[in-house]
Amino acid sequence: MKTIGIGIAGAQLGARMHLANYANLPKGEVDVRGVCSKNLTSAEGFAKKAGIGFATDNFDDLLARPDIDVIDICVPPALHHEFAIRAANAGKHIIMEKPLTGYFGSPGDAEPIGEHVAMSVMRKGARQNAEAIREAVQRNGVKFCYAENWVYSPPIVKMRKLIAASKGSVLEIRAEENHSGSNSKASQEWKSTGGGALLRMGVHSVGACLHLKQWEGQIRRGMPILPVAVLADTTNLIRSQASELARDAGAHRWISSNPGDVENWANLIIHFEDGSRGNVTVSDSGLGGLNTRVVAFMTDGVIKANMTANDAVETYAPDVGVFGDEYFTEKLETHAGWNRPSCDEDWFRGFAQEIADFVQALRNGTEPLAGIDLAISCVDVIYAGYQSAQEGRRIDLL
Repeated sequence: MKTIGIGIAGAQLGARMHLANYANLPKGEVDVRGVCSKNLTSAEGFAKKAGIGFATDNFDDLLARPDIDVIDICVPPALHHEFAIRAANAGKHIIMEKPLTGYFGSPGDAEPIGEHVAMSVMRKGARQNAEAIREAVQRNGVKFCYAENWVYSPPIVKMRKLIAASKGSVLEIRAEENHSGSNSKASQEWKSTGGGALLRMGVHSVGACLHLKQWEGQIRRGMPILPVAVLADTTNLIRSQASELARDAGAHRWISSNPGDVENWANLIIHFEDGSRGNVTVSDSGLGGLNTRVVAFMTDGVIKANMTANDAVETYAPDVGVFGDEYFTEKLETHAGWNRPSCDEDWFRGFAQEIADFVQALRNGTEPLAGIDLAISCVDVIYAGYQSAQEGRRIDLL
């Protein structure tokens, strides 16, 4: 089978992560043949370091190359909708970093839009963007691969197997993610990211809940169990009185989260059609490094999946500099004291497996485990959550 030509849109963290996991594939399966960034210097630097022969600051140049079969979209969320449609129209398959899309403002919106635009309006706009991507993908007959790494994580894979092996039902799925905050300025503004912690981080937890209930439905009754309603609460904890008191006392230096018109904490409850619940909590004002976990409470058991803070390796250091610059895990504030460095973070969190699945789907003409339907469902649930939090009521899904 021919080598699949990859073109990467973006040259920052997501692009570097995808590139590293392409390198783990068997030789000859893929070849990264181009990279595009709005900053040509950034694109050229990325290409030089990775040994990629083509770099540009013009997305059309990437699309025009006949030796590129797939566009891997690792640009900020505000560009996802446009780039995906342009790639599909050019006949290119798509790998898309999460979230799929959102609402990023329209002409006439007062800024900051997160404080002035009704969430019902945003929800409608986000849905339109998502469906426009699906329509372009279907019309052009290209594959869409949704880079939701949680559903590929070995702990979640094992959770699926355990659910299948049991005879019970999943009554509740609790999913959470927290860390001390993003340093990206783009994460502070709704117009750049389409939301705050609930979209940027919660898309993982929501995706896991939806995926697991769909999986359970398929093995129990031959059809997925779908979400029907959402109830949510969101806030900006950094603007709270508690946070101000801590800042005045000089006890605020470890939290880097600094949201503007977006939330940095959210709790969302998903109502499924079988009467079960998904409970999602996310925060980017939590210390202790990245924490990601999913728990399934069943009628005949409990399954806990922990994607981070595993104890395969444990360290103790009386001083922060004992282990030098050796990487431990994402978002960890200090290497002092007891810690649990990840021995293979990309593998344990599913990044390596998602890339392998995407490449096999493209080579074999099959559908990836995470595709356009899961991507759109995540947008639907999260934006219904935003509307619920603003209006103080349960929102039924369309």
